[in-house]
Amino acid sequence: MSFTKLDYCQYLLSSQVNYTLTNLADHLERWSHDTINRYLKGEKLSPRLLWEQVEPLLEFDSQAYLIFDDTVLDKSYGPHIEVARRQWSGNEKRVIQGIGVVSCVYVDPETKRFWVIDYRIFDPNTDGKSKLDHVEEMLRSVEHREIPFEAVLMDTWYATKELMLLINGMGKTFYCPLRSNRQVDDSGGERPYQRADTLDWSDGELRQGKLIKIKGFPKNCKVKLFRVVVTSRRTEWIVTNDLSFSRFHAGHSKGVCRALEDRGVSSGGKAVDGDRELPVSQRAHPTKSHRVCIAGVGSSEEPGLPERAEHLPN
Repeated sequence: MSFTKLDYCQYLLSSQVNYTLTNLADHLERWSHDTINRYLKGEKLSPRLLWEQVEPLLEFDSQAYLIFDDTVLDKSYGPHIEVARRQWSGNEKRVIQGIGVVSCVYVDPETKRFWVIDYRIFDPNTDGKSKLDHVEEMLRSVEHREIPFEAVLMDTWYATKELMLLINGMGKTFYCPLRSNRQVDDSGGERPYQRADTLDWSDGELRQGKLIKIKGFPKNCKVKLFRVVVTSRRTEWIVTNDLSFSRFHAGHSKGVCRALEDRGVSSGGKAVDGDRELPVSQRAHPTKSHRVCIAGVGSSEEPGLPERAEHLPN
């Protein structure tokens, strides 16, 4: 009898602390470490298989929203893992050696349940794709699969002209924070572009936002900008293409920003990757197969949005 995906998923569900291949092999008489490692290296498990597992569990809602975010799995002690590279980690607040994973999360605002429906491994040396390319690819995949949703939430890294115009062209709404030095214009072309953090705000604009044009956007493409004081030391500039949206308060901002900055959103309230270290052997990378199994078993765990994200706009 050969080792299968079901065997590996059952191990991930059963083990609470140690998720290494060595630990798995120590508890099985029929299969050795090398047998399991060959399976993970040779089995072609793609994000499509994740979708096939999650699709029957989804609760489709036309007002649902997508969250795109990335996380870095710390592999400081695995310098020879092929898909590991030095990159910025939002959790560690520094550059570390790790494996980058970009995830797409589907959120039902009515039931407050959510599911990881797609992901990509960030490996530009192999496929030449950036994280922005992966997000665009997953967004087009959602459109192709005709998955209903209303809005997209992204962090600052993905607040690019290309992605925002793509979402706008799809007839969907986006909410994302801008960097404080992003060049914008609120004068209708009468004054030069200026940094977002240097704009003047009236009392009415502080309450309901102001129309601006972001540098590089088409002439008639306006968005609404909100200045939100989250704490005494933190101010966010949140932008949306929903020009009718108003009253964006600190609660909204905390929900958007903290949900997107949290590198541990998963379908079970656990870290997508952080809680389960990838058992990757040296000079080999069964990472993708492991990633599919991780997300697959995660879909069956307890649902529910993390408490910090319950104030997302709906």
